Amino acid sequence: MNIFVTGATGKVGSRFVPRMLQRGHHVKVLVRDAAKADWLHQQGAELIEGDLLQPKDYVDALQGTAAVIHLAAQFRGVDENTAKISNLDGSIALARAALQAEVPKFVFASTNNVYGSGNRSRPNREDDELSPAFAYPQTKAAAETALLQLHRDQGLGLRIVRLPFVYGDQDPHIQEFLPYMRNWNPAKRMHMAHHADVAQALMLAASTPGMDGRIYNVADDAPISAAELAMLHHSEFTPDALQQAYDPWDMVVDTTRIREELNYRPIYPSFYSARDAGAI
Repeated sequence: MNIFVTGATGKVGSRFVPRMLQRGHHVKVLVRDAAKADWLHQQGAELIEGDLLQPKDYVDALQGTAAVIHLAAQFRGVDENTAKISNLDGSIALARAALQAEVPKFVFASTNNVYGSGNRSRPNREDDELSPAFAYPQTKAAAETALLQLHRDQGLGLRIVRLPFVYGDQDPHIQEFLPYMRNWNPAKRMHMAHHADVAQALMLAASTPGMDGRIYNVADDAPISAAELAMLHHSEFTPDALQQAYDPWDMVVDTTRIREELNYRPIYPSFYSARDAGAI
């Protein structure tokens, strides 16, 4: 496939793009600074230097592309306005450019944090009402809404994948996140997905025909508890963590749809299987 990827130097993109190149796909990547992505160019990626908010920088490069895979996002450590500009405004600008270039498929990487904490008695499903609690998932949810409108009004070949906590391939994400978990109740669980399975889900979404407008949860088969992650990484909780209230279904999702419609099956069904395979 001829694919166009944003966010190629981020946590997900920097693992996704090399996988696609190794499998023989032609990959164009949009980057602000080509020098910082030279390592991807050395592996065979075509670098397009430009700004997501300036479609004139890259609309010509979208010509002849089979799919856009939009991974670029601002997550932790940015204010609400910065998150909006990147996650919402940038997504809309890219989608409109993809429509102009007649790109048939547009894959948008969202997050399972859009569900928020609620009163559900089961894992979160794609058609559930969204209740994002902070800027990152709020801007992702807003982008989903805007892109779905472009799908309905203008025929954007949209496929939304809601990613869980992503790990593996020597990504320090877990170690970076442990300080945030110190105040969690140790019994709280969350779904995760290895970078290999994120890549699998993205490419299934990009290549499967007839799925425009569909939303898919991505996750492994075994949500892991905060206690397990802490123990495996020699971390500790605050003294009052056990007293913290928590929603047992927050950050836990139903993956029935992606399994049935895209035939997704996790390569690493759990964190333990990835660890035992030496894929952490």
